[in-house]
Amino acid sequence: MQKRNGKPEKRGIHFNFRHLTILFIVLIIFQVILTFLNKRSITDFLNSTQEWYRQDSAERIANLTTTNLELIIESISAGTAANEYQRARAIQSFDIILNQQYLQNNISEVYILVSRQDSIFIIEDGRVFFYYLFQPGYVPPPPAAKHKEALTLYKQLYTHLNTTDQIQTVINSKEVFHTFVPFGSRGEKIGAVYMKNTPDFSLITNQIISSFDETAIIYLSLILLGLVAMYFISGYTVKERDEAQETLLEEHETHLKKQITYEKELSFTKRIYHTHHKAEKIMGFIKEDLRQLSADNFNEIKYRVTKYSNFISRVIYDMKWFDPPVQTIRNRIFATNLNEVIEFIVNHIFNRISTHSHPFTIELHLDKNMPIAPVNEFVVWEIFEPLIQNAIEHNIGENLIITVSTKFTEESNESFIFIADNGKGISPHLLEPGEDGNKLLFHEHASTKEHDIGNVGYGCYIAYAISKRCGWDLDVKNNDGPGCTFIIRIRN
Repeated sequence: MQKRNGKPEKRGIHFNFRHLTILFIVLIIFQVILTFLNKRSITDFLNSTQEWYRQDSAERIANLTTTNLELIIESISAGTAANEYQRARAIQSFDIILNQQYLQNNISEVYILVSRQDSIFIIEDGRVFFYYLFQPGYVPPPPAAKHKEALTLYKQLYTHLNTTDQIQTVINSKEVFHTFVPFGSRGEKIGAVYMKNTPDFSLITNQIISSFDETAIIYLSLILLGLVAMYFISGYTVKERDEAQETLLEEHETHLKKQITYEKELSFTKRIYHTHHKAEKIMGFIKEDLRQLSADNFNEIKYRVTKYSNFISRVIYDMKWFDPPVQTIRNRIFATNLNEVIEFIVNHIFNRISTHSHPFTIELHLDKNMPIAPVNEFVVWEIFEPLIQNAIEHNIGENLIITVSTKFTEESNESFIFIADNGKGISPHLLEPGEDGNKLLFHEHASTKEHDIGNVGYGCYIAYAISKRCGWDLDVKNNDGPGCTFIIRIRN
């Protein structure tokens, strides 16, 4: 329920058929998105698993090839090189091991890389490998152009292969696995076996994804049918409920209009009650000054009456506006000397009363370095006057001393106003923070008066509210000795 032109405006804030339609569409969209994300997750999982398995498969084949070569070398006796028949069998065995791997579609290259005298040779022929192993001084042919990629990778991994003695695999952007397996002969490391492998398991992945798509379509169809049934049933229920709520809403609207009117009148009455005694007191001062007007004191009385009149105007303005615009409170056009305002309030309001209901003394300690404040002077009155009046009214029967002091801190560019007294202090429970974080003393209806009197608890509340509008911070604390201190912090 909102107010437009002072009248409540009815809004459909309850759950209706339109919201149900939106909810239905959102659920379908979420279900589709969830299915898509689930498929994406499964695809990523299969890809990561497949990548690991492909690497493991490539390394296993390369390791098995290396192991077979090492076993053949171990089985060759020292006199094999001199026996032509045994030499031919050994060369044949090497050729079988090296060429057997090409039968697999995913393996394109198998080499043996060896180094001798700072030179690296690539062997892919059983005869060359045999002579390299068993004929001292034999130099294999230099690497061909097709061996460039394997030779470059081997140079990069040479140190790591010799120090770690572990299989190393390099995967390029084309998902080609270059596997290097350290290779040794009779306990001596002589090089590495290189295998270029492109394992492909896309058929398995596509089959799994296809099965998932079929399951997802069936699942979405069942969910959609269930949602459609729920949609029509809920729509019918919502329609009947809306008709009943429409009747209740009309009754509630009528009651709410009466309640708003009553609260506005009550709030306005409270503000008038709280401010009328200020206006009444100031009007008494104006009448007294006018009776004492003479040629000798004309300028002095004119100055006071002007201040009093402006304050009365501000009081009337506050009675007219419950929430006045901010620019009427703080603005660059205002230039208020806070020290002068404090002196005027103390000397020409509180100290002007000829007969006090109980004795009190107000002492001033004002810092001459206080900067000018861009705040309406008579708004400042509405902050200081209730705080000083609070100290007077709540310490009846005490030999009360109220100290008002100002201080400017150049380092932090902040101004402080302290209103302290030596009275009874404030009840500790009023210094506890409320639900909004503000101390209870600054809440409406909060009062330190001992008797339960109606329309109390507005002085500190109004001072706190106006301070916030001025951009100031108002706080209060009990002193270490008797009394309490109100602290106003102004960020210049």
